[in-house]
Amino acid sequence: QVQLVESGGGLVQVGGSLRLSCAASGRTVSSYSMGWFRQAPGKEREFVATINWRTGNTYYLDSVKGRFTISRDNAKNTVYLQMNSLKPEDTAVYYCAAAPRGTVISCESDYDYWGQGTQVTVAS
Repeated sequence: QVQLVESGGGLVQVGGSLRLSCAASGRTVSSYSMGWFRQAPGKEREFVATINWRTGNTYYLDSVKGRFTISRDNAKNTVYLQMNSLKPEDTAVYYCAAAPRGTVISCESDYDYWGQGTQVTVAS
């Protein structure tokens, strides 16, 4: 089992920045892919970004490319999502997820473990 705990959400003005953290515990995630997803009110959950823990390869949703950066800290067993130039449409609950896969993946059903989510609200 892998436990994931997100933090770092909050209220920010348009154009502002936030950094989300996802601390992993339990099984080692060194061979996993880690992802961030988000769910806005009344919408389906969607993929945002993913990173392969071993290779560092990343993949992003088109609408966040150039604004969001996913990274990981091996020593802290933590994945981050740095979000810059935030827009009102980025408002959502953000979820961290882990998949025992050796490549970057964006399909929600491939992720086996999920955190509880953290709210991000971008005020205009």
